[in-house]
Amino acid sequence: MEKGEEKTGIGMPLTYNTQKRRLQLPEYGRNVQKMIEYVKSIPDREERNRQARAVIGVMETVNPQVHLQEDYEHKLWDHMYIISGFDLDVDSPYPAPKAEELDTPPAKVPYKDKPVRIAHYGRNIENIINLIAEKEDGEMKTAMIRAIAVYMRQQYLIWNKDSVTDDTIFGDIVRLSGGRITIPEGLHLNRIPSDYVFNRPGQNSQKSKNMMRLKNNRMKSNRK
Repeated sequence: MEKGEEKTGIGMPLTYNTQKRRLQLPEYGRNVQKMIEYVKSIPDREERNRQARAVIGVMETVNPQVHLQEDYEHKLWDHMYIISGFDLDVDSPYPAPKAEELDTPPAKVPYKDKPVRIAHYGRNIENIINLIAEKEDGEMKTAMIRAIAVYMRQQYLIWNKDSVTDDTIFGDIVRLSGGRITIPEGLHLNRIPSDYVFNRPGQNSQKSKNMMRLKNNRMKSNRK
């Protein structure tokens, strides 16, 4: 009886998968791995090559989604070498991959070390304000300042649940721009209805209520 096997009540050995050799590529299953182990043990090179090509056909059948990949046949041969532990001696139509090529760690994703200055606005708001700061003064820049201010007020109310003045939002814009943006004189934001509620992301049930409330307010104003 092999290691990892346990006798059952009827005399048949019971083998646990956790005690077997780890599957190199689980999508092909244990039988394909056993086939490749057998191919490695064949002493005759010509026969070994023939059996290797047969196993490639089995792998293609077992894992048909490999066809979605470009140059899928090359992928299959690479997978065979990986499953074999990179010590399969056959005449492959493609260069055999090397273990160190797969062990190379991925390149690090560069993250900005500079912290977000005002958390409830986030980094994207800072980036937008930096872009606005580079624009020439004029109607377009004023419209952009007003648009970002409206959005910032919304973010402020989502996370703070307090009333906020236009001056507070405009002050945050000047602060985030490093003083490069000057708020145009007389600029102000539209008034928010007192019963309007801002919810955090994922709480969309309130959005439809807000829209209906605004619609009703407009209808009342039109009747006057």
